Amino acid sequence: MRLRYSARSDIGLVRQGNEDSGYAGGHMLVVADGMGGHAAGELASSTTIAAFAELDRQPPGESVLTAMADTVEAAHEELSRIISGAPDFSGMGTTVTAMSWEGDRVAIAHVGDSRAYLLRAGELLQVTKDHTFVQTLVDAGTITDEEAASHPKRNLLMKALDGVHTVEPDLSIREVKSGDRFLLCSDGLSGVLTPAEIREVLSSGDPTGCVTALVERALEGGAPDNVTVVVADLVTDTEQRGQDEPYRMPVVVGAAAELRNRDRLPDIDFPEDSARDPDRADPEPTPAPSPAGPTAPTGHPKRRLTWLVGSLSVVAALLIGMVGFWFWANNQYYVGAVDGKVAIYQGIPDGFGPNGFSKAIQTSQMPVNGLPVYSQEQIADTIPASDLDSARNILVELQAQATQCIKKPKTPGCPEPTVAPA
Repeated sequence: MRLRYSARSDIGLVRQGNEDSGYAGGHMLVVADGMGGHAAGELASSTTIAAFAELDRQPPGESVLTAMADTVEAAHEELSRIISGAPDFSGMGTTVTAMSWEGDRVAIAHVGDSRAYLLRAGELLQVTKDHTFVQTLVDAGTITDEEAASHPKRNLLMKALDGVHTVEPDLSIREVKSGDRFLLCSDGLSGVLTPAEIREVLSSGDPTGCVTALVERALEGGAPDNVTVVVADLVTDTEQRGQDEPYRMPVVVGAAAELRNRDRLPDIDFPEDSARDPDRADPEPTPAPSPAGPTAPTGHPKRRLTWLVGSLSVVAALLIGMVGFWFWANNQYYVGAVDGKVAIYQGIPDGFGPNGFSKAIQTSQMPVNGLPVYSQEQIADTIPASDLDSARNILVELQAQATQCIKKPKTPGCPEPTVAPA
């Protein structure tokens, strides 16, 4: 049997960078959700993806579970090496959920709250358990699964790869069969969509269509975090193989696919993937000078002409750069505040003046102080949006939060209700 797979990672509607990474290859699926912000969570997830991609290139021998555990340890040691060379990175970490196939069995290694699901005969089964504080409360019977989904500490991890603390992954192995569909995802998906919604999308279409639909659903739901999705079908070796479906290289998405992150980790052996980065193209060779070419005359007129041409070139480059910057900035959007009300800005908040190179183009009647405290903090820092529609979607989500706080003022995170003086 073999895998037919697809993967996608999206920054979401709130985060300023993508710390998620994903991988899909011939025998391996992996999702890693980096954390640490300025402490380089994107490097942690990228490093972990590279470790498991190496295992995919060199299939294990007798014990695939042992190999998976060794790979988790190898990722931990690599993170430790990176931190020892750059102490500022202390505090970074990542989840990891990985599946490795061996015949009719799949081995699973899991740390954190990224998830793995199995869809078989229309039934969706979550095959990993979150290593979170709220999951311990669920296991103890203190709260229900529904209460856990909205708990204020639902993102508090009990386990993660951080290069400092040795962690024991959950290891398991299960029988698989042709027709099984697998989903690996970061909590940017599972924290927005319900299991019923996930099952609905997974129940039709091919892996590429499912990946696209799941990410779009998360974006429609507000996507407060990075969203990474890997979907794979297990098919028999003779099933749908032919000229219309040749051999596929692995797919790498998210932070591990970004050139800037790979360049920051020069000692890491990243896998080649099917989306070749154009910045990696070899430069054109510089032609050698002709040994017998004519010599240009020298003198003051030539020097003045050269100076003039050079000056005009610099001025033209500056003008082009300024025009390009204006067009780019004019297509940027974010959500901020105007006189205590939530507003959509066009442009960028950086630059001269209180609003930088931006202006408010739509001001709502929604007071900032009526939102949950964490949303107030996000607006104070500004919430970037990929386009105007995304900014309006963020406004809709914030309005829903404000309405919830009005209806149920004791909802965790909502501001304390004000009491009018007698």
